[in-house]
Amino acid sequence: MLAVLALLVFFMFRNGRKRQKEQASLQSQMVAGANVMTNFGMYGTILSIDEEANKVELEIAPGTVVQMHRQAISRVVEPAVTADDADAELESSVDDTHTARLNEDDAIVMGEPEFGERIADDAPSTDSTKSDPTKGDA
Repeated sequence: MLAVLALLVFFMFRNGRKRQKEQASLQSQMVAGANVMTNFGMYGTILSIDEEANKVELEIAPGTVVQMHRQAISRVVEPAVTADDADAELESSVDDTHTARLNEDDAIVMGEPEFGERIADDAPSTDSTKSDPTKGDA
């Protein structure tokens, strides 16, 4: 029993130190101009940080600045590589015969929606058994 208790205490201290290291690395990345996400899912850009009051001025939209507690920022967001950027890098590194083949493959796949993407409402339905929605349909 004593060994299990000692093991539990060991893991609790280890997890605590791990969280402190993550928090310290986040605080070092939080500088003016960094894109961040708050705990409640709001994205913005840091304008200034007040160390004494633990406040951050965050620009959430052009001209809209909010002040919030420094610990409300959950992570620094790195700019994501878009598909267009990835295609440009691919085309610059691969010869023309490969890019032509890739462009043909893209044209074939483009008609299908991506995972999680909705199909347009004006698209014709392939199911002929469905009728128009009625008042009770949800």
